[in-house]
Amino acid sequence: MNRSITELVRGMRDHKTAFLPLAIFAIAAAGISLFLSIADELDDGELNAIDERIFLWFHTPGGTPIGPEWLQETAAEITALGGYTVILVLVAAVIGFLVVSRKYGPALYTFLSIGTGTLVGHLLKELYARPRPDLVEHLVNTHTPSFPSGHAMVSAIVYLTLGSLIVRFVDNLRVRVYVLAVAILLTLMIGVSRVYLGVHWPSDVVAGWAMGAAWASAAWLTVSALRFYRERKRGQAEAPESSSRIGQSGRASP
Repeated sequence: MNRSITELVRGMRDHKTAFLPLAIFAIAAAGISLFLSIADELDDGELNAIDERIFLWFHTPGGTPIGPEWLQETAAEITALGGYTVILVLVAAVIGFLVVSRKYGPALYTFLSIGTGTLVGHLLKELYARPRPDLVEHLVNTHTPSFPSGHAMVSAIVYLTLGSLIVRFVDNLRVRVYVLAVAILLTLMIGVSRVYLGVHWPSDVVAGWAMGAAWASAAWLTVSALRFYRERKRGQAEAPESSSRIGQSGRASP
């Protein structure tokens, strides 16, 4: 691994605790396990009854979403936060800021984490090819298969990746907690809005959350591994230099 690769983590702070990487690894493993479990049950049709029951909680017997009209408009605006147009503009703005700030490594990290995650989400949709719900009228347009929810998965990847990026540049614990809480809240709201608007089964959304969280966690762990490698190489480089200085200072003058 050369120096240019470890530049990916330059300027990012590490969290001096062994517990956090283990917790993030557990989240990644649990997310993948949950996704595969849901995907496996799709083939057996075991989720259909549960999906329909929860789906209908959000709709009246006439097929319209529960609540006043302004709530429907609000849900449509919230769901747009997970749409490709908003995501593209947001990510491009963040990467642009990082580039002009000469934080090229974090910019590359953001691009790779979100770009590859979005591609994987699209491939999973084509692989499972689950039809969209047909119990009610869709209140927003859709153009892809239903499983997993692209909005749920991509929003989890984007907002959790950006949140984890921000907390690596700040030391204040309250700021870290606030940023991650906002990222999680946005992800949850976007996913729920997809069911409310009639375009996704609940299991689509949960699977999207699970895989999105797993992908963002895997990206976080990759950065942590690179930081560990960088610090280790730095320590190995400094050790011989320190030994050399000690040896020189210990020589007696004739």
